[in-house]
Amino acid sequence: MEKGAKSTALDVFIAKKLEIDGMLQRLQTLSDEHFNTHPDDIDWGDVGTLSHYGDRLREICDSAFHEGEYAR
Repeated sequence: MEKGAKSTALDVFIAKKLEIDGMLQRLQTLSDEHFNTHPDDIDWGDVGTLSHYGDRLREICDSAFHEGEYAR
C-alpha cells in the first residue's frame, strides 16, 4: 500500500476510535446516572430498555473479544 493510502486509513481509523471513545464516555455517564431513572420509578419498560442496551453491548464485546457466536 502506498504511503498516502496508509495515512488516509490511519486518519480514518483514529477518527473512528475517537468516535467510539466518545460513545463509551456518554454511555458511562448515562450508567452513572442510572440510565436517567430513579429507583422509585423503575418499571418493566426500563428493564426492557436496559436489556436491549445490554444485548447490543454484549454483541459488540463478543465480536471484539472473539467470544460467543464470534468465538474462533
